[in-house]
Amino acid sequence: MNRMVGTVSRGIRAPIIREGDDLRQIVPDCLLQAARQEGFLFHDRDVVAMTEAIVARAQGNYATVEDIAADVRQKLGGGTVGVIFPILSRNRFAICLRGIAKGAKKVVLMLSYPSDEVGNHLVDWDSLDEKGVDPYRDLLDLPRWREYFGYRFHRFTGVDYVDYYAQLIRESGAEAELIFANDPRRILDYTKNVIHCDIHTRARTSRLLKAAGGQRVFGLDEIMTAPVNGSGYNERYGLLGSNKATEDKVKLFPRDCQSLVEEIQAELLKRTGKRIEVMVYGDGAFKDPIGKIWELADPVVSPAYTKGLEGTPNELKLKYLADNDFADLSGDALRDAIEQEIRKKDGDLVGQMASEGTTPRRLTDLIGSLCDLTSGSGDKGTPIVFIQGYFDNYTAD
Repeated sequence: MNRMVGTVSRGIRAPIIREGDDLRQIVPDCLLQAARQEGFLFHDRDVVAMTEAIVARAQGNYATVEDIAADVRQKLGGGTVGVIFPILSRNRFAICLRGIAKGAKKVVLMLSYPSDEVGNHLVDWDSLDEKGVDPYRDLLDLPRWREYFGYRFHRFTGVDYVDYYAQLIRESGAEAELIFANDPRRILDYTKNVIHCDIHTRARTSRLLKAAGGQRVFGLDEIMTAPVNGSGYNERYGLLGSNKATEDKVKLFPRDCQSLVEEIQAELLKRTGKRIEVMVYGDGAFKDPIGKIWELADPVVSPAYTKGLEGTPNELKLKYLADNDFADLSGDALRDAIEQEIRKKDGDLVGQMASEGTTPRRLTDLIGSLCDLTSGSGDKGTPIVFIQGYFDNYTAD
């Protein structure tokens, strides 16, 4: 073992991306310029990733509040609309809610509790226990909610999302009624026209609502699936994965990314002679242990990636080998034995004890999470991430 460095993740700076910019040239240009400045070389199976935000911006994939309102009005009729299970986010949902409210006369907003789908808490479990509230059974209206829990402010944003969302609805011209429940079917006592806003449980929610008598039932992934007055759209995810762009506009999740990653890979092969894997990434898939927030508010971690990123890791657990199979060895003998075991490992280690404790997740979810943590979401200015050594193991020189 001569090489002492394993996986390296680098944030690569890029210009501010605008609509119409050609990422097929910008991404390779930035990467090669970084290589010249920092003196790193390229290898087969290196990975370059770009955040979904710059892809959507280059595409000009935006929709306004009025675009959303027109689509909601056309699909749900413009009367009373139930809006259930939104995440608590000014960035992710506030502008979507403005558009929905502008497309309806009344919004019955049903919030899940004690938290939203990604872990933003309206109230803590201890408070529920203290009041004898069962979140699996009990529906609370707003007066009862305030009686039990008062005004609660998000620990990171300082926002009372109950009051904030109610105000957004009224400011957009609709009547607002708020309820709190976790069974999606409870909304049908108020209206048969429903937009369910959950991300990863949306198929089940839709099925339950329709089976219970919902008439016009749409997920956020079914709003803005086609252009409205020349707007952007996403035929697969609709408003899911959207972010606030301005006070009256959202940036949608990018569409048609597969050709982009393949063209960037081809350009890098031409310019470096190496087959570098390419992906687009959004939110990573990880949870904050303090705030209890699960990061994944996008419908997927990676909407597009090259073929070399298919699959899951196939790794042995080194500490298992050291503590079990080779417990009597140390030093060079232990190193040689482990290297030999790695070289002869099977192509599929699923179910074998020597792989116990390795992460059984898709490569794109793991690498996308690393990218999200590397690039951050603020002012680092590194929407491109370059990863080397990810597919190496203990035997690689």
